[in-house]
Amino acid sequence: MTRPAAICLIVNDRAGDHSGPTSRSEMLRDLLDRTGLEAEIFRPRPGQSLTALAHEALDQGCGTLVAAGGDGTICAVAEACHDRDATLGVIPQGTFNYFARGLGIPLDPEAAVAALAGGTTAELRLGEVNGAVFLNNASLGLYPAILERRETTYRRWGRSRAAAYWSVAQTLVGMRRAMRLRIDLDGQTLTLRTPLAFVANSAYQLRQFNLDGIDALETGAFPLFTAPAASRAEIARATLGLALRAAQEGQDFELHRASRIVIDPGRPRVLVARDGERQMMQAPLTIRRRDRPLRVLVPGAAA
Repeated sequence: MTRPAAICLIVNDRAGDHSGPTSRSEMLRDLLDRTGLEAEIFRPRPGQSLTALAHEALDQGCGTLVAAGGDGTICAVAEACHDRDATLGVIPQGTFNYFARGLGIPLDPEAAVAALAGGTTAELRLGEVNGAVFLNNASLGLYPAILERRETTYRRWGRSRAAAYWSVAQTLVGMRRAMRLRIDLDGQTLTLRTPLAFVANSAYQLRQFNLDGIDALETGAFPLFTAPAASRAEIARATLGLALRAAQEGQDFELHRASRIVIDPGRPRVLVARDGERQMMQAPLTIRRRDRPLRVLVPGAAA
């Protein structure tokens, strides 16, 4: 598959933990020049969303959009690429970089730029919640609350994995009661109380935490994880088990599989996390596949 010649780089200077004598944009410009890639760099204006910036770049003739940032940045740019049938490239610059790691994209910026120059195209299936794309996961309950706390921690201490893990502990200490959810799984309805509903779309992330559910992804369905309505101490223990890759189905979480998931939280709006970014959404939430795959540039061996 031939790559379009026009490349635009969407840079999120807030992603990850960049430090150095030059800005992230200047660093990437230098790497692109050394690799021989011609690309125009786009940075969001105050108040402008990354998805809107990506559409602006596409309006100017870009055929390939390269997202330089974390999973949230990549997800925002991927949404525009899929809407406009453009190819997505990735230079991982985030804290965890699950999407890039799952595709074998190097985390080192110089190697990632080199992979863009010599890469090939893969096709990936996207998930969507109420029409909004997610690459790795979408969730409500405890995980969005952790992300909210994490942003406060980042503002105070800077972006790092240690700060991210500390925000988990802080959220568990202040945890509120479990949600009461009505969930439709391909026409089968269940009602439960849970502090967390987590829909996965990344086999790599499931492997990282030693979780089942890859079989669902292989058939085009989603694994849905819910935690039992338990005490704060029990949820803390389950969270620690997840971190240690020792969480157990039936004890620490329940696993459901479905191609179309509808979640009704019993209120008109709910906070949802998509690939590490939070957003208030109208309820109920409908989770399903996008109708066609996304084209992504990956290293040749990864394809």
